[in-house]
Amino acid sequence: MKCWLLILGSLIVVLSTHAQNFELVDKQDSYQATFSQLVKVPLKIKNNTDKSQFYVIRKVRSDLGESQKGYFCLDNNCLESTIVEFSKRVEPGETINLFYTIESGLMPAQNSLKFEIFPKGSPTEGIEHNVGIVVEERVQRSLYQSKEITIHDVYPNPVQDLAIIDYKISNDLVKAKIVLHNVLGKPLGDYELSAEDTRIKIQTDELPSGVYFYTLYLNNSGVFTRKIMVRK
Repeated sequence: MKCWLLILGSLIVVLSTHAQNFELVDKQDSYQATFSQLVKVPLKIKNNTDKSQFYVIRKVRSDLGESQKGYFCLDNNCLESTIVEFSKRVEPGETINLFYTIESGLMPAQNSLKFEIFPKGSPTEGIEHNVGIVVEERVQRSLYQSKEITIHDVYPNPVQDLAIIDYKISNDLVKAKIVLHNVLGKPLGDYELSAEDTRIKIQTDELPSGVYFYTLYLNNSGVFTRKIMVRK
């Protein structure tokens, strides 16, 4: 009996050690998207050991449709969509900025993907990560409307790297702009709303996660302010 207890205890220690060798940071299991949106699924591997280690990242299941596309991206470098497995060296204590990027497509969809991550040569010490994505057509909601301009709410919200605001200017003489600022009111970006266009894109990829605000100005007068969440 004592022998079996010793074996069981040793097995628990070994399994616990394996589980602590690395981890997935910012792990999320479900996502919602609209048409023609980029969805970034974090696969950020943190090496918890004191040695450099190669980790294998493998996509083992995906049911993306014909108008959809998926590919691995490390920082700003993306691989071909045909690549389903690769390995990456991670230094002790390092967390790599890896994502699986999905182009949501042009049709409603419910997608599921499965990934495996494990130390090279040790597949039994791996982590499985299942992800679900729901793609729906976005219903336009008018946020503000006047004789000069109609503007819709920002999307997606929360946002990872790129937010979009749709609008329509009815008076070519009006000067309209969106100003992005932090919670202290510090401006982070100005976006002129041209009468010749109907959409602006707000880059948020270099902003830390948190709460921000955007304000609509008409002829240099603030009209309204709304919240936007940045989530990495």
